[in-house]
Parts: sequence; structure tokens; C-alpha cells
Amino acid sequence: MLAYIGLGSNLNNPKEQIKNALIALNEVEDVTVTSLSSLYQSKPIDHSNQPDYLNAVCQVNTHLTALELLRVCQLIEINQHRVREKKWGARTIDLDIILYGKQVVASKELVIPHPEMMNRAFVLIPLKEIEPDLNVPILGPIDKLIERIQDQELIKL
Repeated sequence: MLAYIGLGSNLNNPKEQIKNALIALNEVEDVTVTSLSSLYQSKPIDHSNQPDYLNAVCQVNTHLTALELLRVCQLIEINQHRVREKKWGARTIDLDIILYGKQVVASKELVIPHPEMMNRAFVLIPLKEIEPDLNVPILGPIDKLIERIQDQELIKL
């Protein structure tokens, strides 16, 4: 199954945090990172006084279920000292499953496609970079989604 994972960090050397998360993902049995976008710099969603984020999206090939992949992502966050003090707060690493094949998942633990992806340039732009003709389940062509968020500031590094 091809899945797409968004990575973000704004604490403790964000570039290194993203690199370490990718290495950890790739070391998991039944998960192989097959593609990676460029890094992008973005402002905090809540416009609070915290450092800018570095973001990327990776494609993985996996035999894990969506929930198993979620557990892997959560374990990587824990291992990289992710602290969840407040929604949209600063973090060492954030791993979000954006898409899991063409599947639509709606459970208490996991919603796919990611429920906020259509509102986030730091997800859509890197996703388009690695999958330019993507048609997102339920939401439609990625180009149409990007048209809606063109006013968001995003810097490709």
C-alpha cells in the first residue's frame, strides 16, 4: 500500500528531527520510504510566538494497516520526545498520515484523508511535488485543492 506521511518540526534542530524520523520510518519492518519532497518553511498555524516550522511529505510503501502505521508514527514521535501540551503547539516532530492508498478511514483514532490537509499549503505543495497528478479520495484533484490555499506563505528550501 502506498501511503503519504506529513512531517513537521520547529524545535531542537528541525532538519535533523525530520531526517531522524525518516530514518526511523525506513527502519520499520514492512515500511519503506520511497519518495520525499523538498523541505518547506511555514509559519505556525495559530500565528503564535513560536519558531517557524520545517515540513515535508514522504511516500511510503507498507504492508501495515493504517492503524498499525499510525502506531509506528506515534512511537517515532515519542522516541523523538514529542510533547503534546497544546493544539498546534511547538514540537520536535509531528508525523501525520495524510493518505493511505485510496482508502477513506473515519474512526475515533484516525481520519484519512487527513481532515485538515485541504487547508494546509505545507501539506498540499510537498504532496504535489512527489505526486503531481494525485486525485485525493473524496476531495478531488490536488491542483484544485491548491488553488484554494494559494495565499498561504510557504518557502521552499
